[in-house]
Amino acid sequence: MQWLMRFRVIWGIHKSFHGFHTAPWKLRFQSSGVGAPRWNDNDMPEEFNFASYVVDYWAQMEKEGQRDPTPAFWWINGRGEEVKWSFGEVTDLTRRVANVFTQNCGLQQGDYLAVILPRVPEWWLVAVGCMRAGIIFMPGTTQLKVKDILYRLQMSKAKGIVTTDDLAPAVDSVASECPSLKIKLLVSDHSRKGWMDFRSLIKSASPEHTCIKSKVMDPMTIFFTSGTTGFPRMAKHSHGLALRSSLPSSRKLLQLKTSDILWCVSDPGWILAVFGCLLEPWTSGSTVFSHNLPQFDPKVIIQTLSEYPITQFIAAPMVFRMILQQKLTRFPTLEHCCTGGEALLPEVHEQWKQQTGLLLHEVYGQSETGLTCAVFRGMKMKLGSMGKAISPYDVQIIDGKGNILPPNTEGNIGIRMKPTKPFGLFMCYENNPEKTAEVECGDFYNTGDRATVDSDGYFWFLGRSDDVINASGYRIGPAEVENALAEHPAVAESAVVSSPDSTRGEVVKAFIVLTPQFLSHDRDQLTKELQEHVKLVTAPYKYPRKVEFVSELPKTVTGKIKRNELRKKESGQM
Repeated sequence: MQWLMRFRVIWGIHKSFHGFHTAPWKLRFQSSGVGAPRWNDNDMPEEFNFASYVVDYWAQMEKEGQRDPTPAFWWINGRGEEVKWSFGEVTDLTRRVANVFTQNCGLQQGDYLAVILPRVPEWWLVAVGCMRAGIIFMPGTTQLKVKDILYRLQMSKAKGIVTTDDLAPAVDSVASECPSLKIKLLVSDHSRKGWMDFRSLIKSASPEHTCIKSKVMDPMTIFFTSGTTGFPRMAKHSHGLALRSSLPSSRKLLQLKTSDILWCVSDPGWILAVFGCLLEPWTSGSTVFSHNLPQFDPKVIIQTLSEYPITQFIAAPMVFRMILQQKLTRFPTLEHCCTGGEALLPEVHEQWKQQTGLLLHEVYGQSETGLTCAVFRGMKMKLGSMGKAISPYDVQIIDGKGNILPPNTEGNIGIRMKPTKPFGLFMCYENNPEKTAEVECGDFYNTGDRATVDSDGYFWFLGRSDDVINASGYRIGPAEVENALAEHPAVAESAVVSSPDSTRGEVVKAFIVLTPQFLSHDRDQLTKELQEHVKLVTAPYKYPRKVEFVSELPKTVTGKIKRNELRKKESGQM
């Protein structure tokens, strides 16, 4: 196929690809026969690295003819361009990337690398290449603005960043304020002053690289997570996050086969993408499918599901709601659908089942925890429940002191972390021991989410005990939006909360007290101006879709804004 050969020429990959390997990869563990090798849920090996234990394993299986001749990676962009890689090619390319990081860039094990990329093939190469070299990668959405990027680079003291033409000017505008930033890698067909050409470096890099022997609890990645006060925190994860996908309990979730083709449309900046676009499918030796999707369009998703042999699909409930608003028929190859990131409305589940013949299986998790609860494929479904706990997590409903509450009693979702912290649970909030200590509640990590659990072990999500807004799958901290609004001269003070929305589940709403000089301004025009202002100074998805001007905000005697009171007001307006 010419398009594939053209892509291989770009990377310098030829038909003699397997000759790059100097020696067969030696298996370090036994295979189950239904996917990559695994351990028992309660076992913890001393070492684990997803690149060598999973990706290289499947490359070896391909070489020995013991894997179906399906691609490991299949990418399209809607303009007729496609990329297909075998696991052997992924192994080759990610070894080259690891060499680029260590030899060309001088990055060392433990260094931080910001990764702000759209759905392009390089995202996968960077993630696995970092694992090989022991570099801690920090995914970020391409919707980040200048201030977001500055904050992340300064807080992490990142030594490098990988991004595209679109965000390179933003990085350049703050680089002088980030003394730790030494390396700027550009994924582009064009050169830019001060940036290294990532694609050219990969092409010329050596395919010979020895993967580090990482300990299970060595750091692997960091996700920036929003909170109710202050700015995003750095949730650091170990290689144990990737190890969880090799456990039997995780395999129950999707029950992937090597012949499966999985499409997860999560933004590459979020933890769900790491699971659904990388760890879960490749652990099972399945095909990762991806569409560039520069702009979300439900018609494109419907067309793609209809034309390509996709067997499993993962998306936020908002995506399914928007698809259902279009004309659709049953998808010929689709077998299983999974959703998470926000609450799934029962009517969406019923409509999806009626129109496609498929069920929607819910998953629940956080940036700090990864997948925590799920409706496993084949298990009894209770409509409205987010399923059962995923081992090795011991998930309980707890009170404010960490005491376990009886079934059908509302409380906080807690994950047992004492006497032994389970692998997969975040290590800490980097450089923030106070916040790390705050979420420890007796023997549990307190997720801050409210729920109940029934006598069968099914969890029922109720809401958040903090103020984080979950809009279309994006977690948004009110303080980030309020800080952006505060920069506008019309805003004396503001409070940002979630507001129910029939399409998106919930959206950002801002209650605003105006400064005296703007009291007489046209409110509709001022609303549009404030929305555009927020879009300019922070990520566009954070802007308030609803704005209400008020004379004062409800506050406690100590001056704290009663956001809970505002949320209750919004709920009553549904």
